[in-house]
Amino acid sequence: MTMWQLSGWGLWLIIAIRFFPREFWPKLKSEPSYQHLVFSSILSLSILWSINAGIINGLNIHFLLLTTLVLSHGWRIAMLLCVLISLALIVFQRIPLADAGLFALTTFIIPGLFSYLLFLASYRYLTRHLFVYIFIAGFIGAALTIALHMLLVSLWFYAEGRFTWDIIYDNYLRLSILTWFPEALLNGSAITLMAIYKPHWLRTFYDREYLSPER
Repeated sequence: MTMWQLSGWGLWLIIAIRFFPREFWPKLKSEPSYQHLVFSSILSLSILWSINAGIINGLNIHFLLLTTLVLSHGWRIAMLLCVLISLALIVFQRIPLADAGLFALTTFIIPGLFSYLLFLASYRYLTRHLFVYIFIAGFIGAALTIALHMLLVSLWFYAEGRFTWDIIYDNYLRLSILTWFPEALLNGSAITLMAIYKPHWLRTFYDREYLSPER
């Protein structure tokens, strides 16, 4: 392992232990409906993150659906679920074991926290309305989150010397523009459907505040 890979593993383990959601296991055991949400989330993202596209081998692009995961479970539980997804991807050799730490940091720990902070900012500073929740926390948040993810991956590959910046920029970073709208639409649609039909699946959605006739 390189220094970067070891550092990635170390930071991943520190963050995972420090922010481990102790409320997750009791909730999972006691609520069958929550079990369905958890397992469907893991399966959906495992499949989505396994489907890669790109111009150069190693510079692969995939949708995240991370904003939906964070808004459904909160950042800490979302991070735990992504750990399980990462382990599955390692077992099926979709990502190298040595890269798992940096993959975690650039794919779901930092982008997931960023997405959650965007939600908190919208909740605190904007009108608490269903449209604001879907469009700002969901749609725009998802677009900015995947943009941040691809920037972090670009900086990782450049710092580690895997590719030159010209190759990364021309064959990966510039393509991020093509992912913003589809990622935003994917997350926005999922959050809209859940807010309407399964609001209890969204841990960050509060009926009394977002659907209050007084607002």
